[in-house]
Amino acid sequence: MSQAIAASRAIDTTSPPAGPRLLTADRIFTGDDASVITQGAVAISDGQIAWAGKLADLPVIHAGLPRTEYGDATILPGLVETHAHLDAYSRAAQPDVPDPERHSPGWETLSSVKIARQLASLGVTTVQSLGARDYTDVALREAVNLGLVDGPRIVAAGPPITFTGGHDWVDGSEIDSIADILHHVREHHKAGTDAIKVMATGGFMSHSTAPWNAQFSTDQLRALIGDAHRLGKHVAAHAHGSEGIRRAVDAGIDYIAHATFIDPDGQTRFDPELADEIAERGIFVDGCAPPSFPPVAGETTTPRAYELYQHGVRIVAGHDIGAVYPASAYSFGLKQLEASGLPRAEVLIAATSRGAAAVGLAGVTGVVGAGYAADLVVVEGDPLASLDALDQIKEVIIFGRSFSREHVPPFDPGVRLAAGTQTRQSPQDARQEWIRRKERAKAHPLPRITA
Repeated sequence: MSQAIAASRAIDTTSPPAGPRLLTADRIFTGDDASVITQGAVAISDGQIAWAGKLADLPVIHAGLPRTEYGDATILPGLVETHAHLDAYSRAAQPDVPDPERHSPGWETLSSVKIARQLASLGVTTVQSLGARDYTDVALREAVNLGLVDGPRIVAAGPPITFTGGHDWVDGSEIDSIADILHHVREHHKAGTDAIKVMATGGFMSHSTAPWNAQFSTDQLRALIGDAHRLGKHVAAHAHGSEGIRRAVDAGIDYIAHATFIDPDGQTRFDPELADEIAERGIFVDGCAPPSFPPVAGETTTPRAYELYQHGVRIVAGHDIGAVYPASAYSFGLKQLEASGLPRAEVLIAATSRGAAAVGLAGVTGVVGAGYAADLVVVEGDPLASLDALDQIKEVIIFGRSFSREHVPPFDPGVRLAAGTQTRQSPQDARQEWIRRKERAKAHPLPRITA
């Protein structure tokens, strides 16, 4: 913890400082693999895990700590959301003033607080923001780190990089050349982002972009990724089309959002050889994607997840929170991964240690082990027996401090957010909306970028 953060916490009167304590429970899911410690204990000190193991093996030095006994419960690493748009609620309403645009950055930041706190209330202790206008996710990260707001750890990407008129241009940094790319990567660095988000293909939520069309050449992506890596940032690519996915992989991408595998004719066709390449390069994929086209009955919200998993791809828990689903859908998204065919333990790893690694926090959070951050969630029962246990939260701990949870209205899986709006619609209506957007983008595409 930096001196600035430590000093701010020392004078923060809204939340008491975190003291050393001991948690005990019937089970600890460590997160680094599928192993479980029975009759376990976790000692917390100075915001970190000082020790974790069987209660019977508790070192004497921790025996006198204030103890919270949870009994038939499981202590897990805090959950990770790898793909969120924290400022999305700002689109649902505007300030009631003559010139609301004047207040956009502040309005978006305050909106972001709501989504971040809702996620934290559901056990999500780390959130990667993959696209936020005006660098509001950076501002929120700093507010959380300085103790001005209680919320999850934020990994901020700032505005997504797209081409002029490309997918999400209204929120993004528009570029048209390698010189522009390098300038905007460095602008993001100057603004303090942790990561870079690039729109490698068009999308469903922007008029006149085709999701199956690549937006950047391989050389452009290689320049972007190379400069971002030089500056210590990982790069996430929004990629629906197979061609754009392939270019991102060839350019050295770290993370792929969606991986929908759409061919130029608008059809969904999984590419096993490309999946093998993604796996070989160790690229993380969140797999949250629209329904296949032509429609496939009974699909989950992660239609390619099991095929990718079968090829050894590192699947993580990213649900496009804010853009497509509300914060309340987080555990629903995990259950969709299981329904797709992933083993339950694999889903939990995707939401803990692997998710932390995907957002650049390997070795920092995502594991219940000595030296890791005390970012934890305690749930009733055993999530390895049923993921429903994740809905029965007893305590959330972030930075070693107990997070004051707020009520989050339960998610209704019978409806989803309409694309780009806060309007709810049925799955059938949502599927028809994707089809309409496919046809509209096909009829009015922007110029196609060749390799």
